[in-house]
Amino acid sequence: MQKWNDMIEVIRPGVSAAKARVAIFDFDGTVSLIRSGWMEVMVPMCVEQLAALKTGETEEELTAVVEDYVWRLTGKETIYQMMALADEVTRRGGKALEPLAYKKMYLDRLWARIKGRVGDLRAGRVAPDAYRVPGSQALLEELKERGLKLYLASGTDEADVIRETELLGLTKYFDGGVYGARDDLKSFSKAILVQRMLSDAGYQGEELLAFGDGYVEIEEVKKVGGVAVGVASNEPECQTIDDWKRKRLMGVGADFIVPNYLALPQLRDILFPTDVLAAK
Repeated sequence: MQKWNDMIEVIRPGVSAAKARVAIFDFDGTVSLIRSGWMEVMVPMCVEQLAALKTGETEEELTAVVEDYVWRLTGKETIYQMMALADEVTRRGGKALEPLAYKKMYLDRLWARIKGRVGDLRAGRVAPDAYRVPGSQALLEELKERGLKLYLASGTDEADVIRETELLGLTKYFDGGVYGARDDLKSFSKAILVQRMLSDAGYQGEELLAFGDGYVEIEEVKKVGGVAVGVASNEPECQTIDDWKRKRLMGVGADFIVPNYLALPQLRDILFPTDVLAAK
């Protein structure tokens, strides 16, 4: 491993995105901070449901169980984390609610946390940049200027992703589309999107570049030979690396780790080294 500075960690020296023609971005924690703190809502809610079964497990033990499946499914549609919760309830002899009921419970609690942020953005009381991962707009502009086609793919419900991307002033960059969770789970997933790029759009695996803070987008792009930048931000400030995220992103194959995109010139030189060589 190699560090160019405190902002960029090169996990796999020699890897580059010189052949990239398309970039896939996760949303929450990768470009948006509107839902920052969602995990601090989901994990306690799940622990609460399991603790009510009084199995004798400690809160710490239950938290470890929940954090494991929440992380493993981060980037997939939220319903999958709620399905995992239902499985854990059933495994402990409890009568699980429908996953959709758990999802509603979670989204109600999350909305209570973020409704002020959404309201401030809608009313113009807060500038969109306040809820963007630092440097994200400049990165999107850089990639568009390079001619890459950009896609946004999130596990958050599609209507919410579309709305929040617009509130952040970022919709115009994603000419490949803005995608999120749908009621029909078979109609969209990040895996489906990647496969469509390869089969329908005719991209090669090495032409894919992913940016994400979760398991799914990194894993799917690495499976087909693409390049992945793991965003391990210590939210909401996003100035330092969150070591918990870093270890997990490294574990699923991230080639580079960043806390934000403020070191864009250096990140550009790492991702697109042919530019540096051409300038010499």
